[in-house]
Amino acid sequence: MASAPKSQKIFHRDGTLWAKGQTRDGKETGYWEWFRKYGTKLRSGYFEKGEQTGEWTTYDRKGKVYKVTTINPKTKQRKQNAER
Repeated sequence: MASAPKSQKIFHRDGTLWAKGQTRDGKETGYWEWFRKYGTKLRSGYFEKGEQTGEWTTYDRKGKVYKVTTINPKTKQRKQNAER
């Protein structure tokens, strides 16, 4: 039986937040976000049993959407969508 998800935060060497999300049984699960050292969001998306799945968004330096990639974990297929 799977354990309950645990909140995780990972920090840059300078102490600023690098990533946050949840793990279950030592694997990433659910929604995760990564941040630049100066605080703007870099990337976000979902994990299922430690594998990327669904829509993953990459952001520019100002925090605006740069691109969206759809990932199917079973085939490791990536499909890049047009900017939104």
